[in-house]
Amino acid sequence: MNKDKELLKLSKLRQQTRYNGYTSIGDYQNGIWECDFVSPYSKSSHNSDSDILVFLQDWCSSDSFNNSICQETLRLGYTPNVRTNVNLKNLLKKHFKKNLEDIYSTNLFPYIKPGSMSAKIPAADLYRAAKQFAVPMIDIVQPKIVICLGKETFNALRKACGLKVVYSIDEGINSDFMYKKSRIFCQCHTSQQAQNKRNRGGINRVDSDWVLMNKEYLLM
Repeated sequence: MNKDKELLKLSKLRQQTRYNGYTSIGDYQNGIWECDFVSPYSKSSHNSDSDILVFLQDWCSSDSFNNSICQETLRLGYTPNVRTNVNLKNLLKKHFKKNLEDIYSTNLFPYIKPGSMSAKIPAADLYRAAKQFAVPMIDIVQPKIVICLGKETFNALRKACGLKVVYSIDEGINSDFMYKKSRIFCQCHTSQQAQNKRNRGGINRVDSDWVLMNKEYLLM
């Protein structure tokens, strides 16, 4: 199987498919954000032979396109100084000795939600995207581990794999599961707010969570 060709087919499927209530990446600013990936995030993180695959929840919201075009974000597919990205890169480096470009990263939900970046995406829509894009991507990349950032992302994949959802981030972190040859993990979202909440009381639970995940990774 040519992984890159199969991933390109997924990106074309995303371009040709519409979800009611959402817009597409190519709908904004004369289509300059369109790309040959399911998510622009993969522009900088598309090693299809990686044994680590990371799913963030979604890439952008409609309100974000009211801002001026950031050439760095356009080139990289993500904004380097956003804490979500800084924290993710730091955790990958610290616990796996990997840079972002060494792995494959994407967004589970590949369409543009209305409103602000804090707007919620219904679980049914996340589940649909997980079945249509995320599970096929796992089948193509065949990583050793899949890291889902946030409970909602993890639950969408759990449901797409025929499993019951979890009801807290703590339960999710303790509910990793096997899908074919890949182990699927839930981790706290790497936004600073989510990290601070996980580390409440001055206990660095995030690092401990990633240490345990790395141990599982090394045993595979």
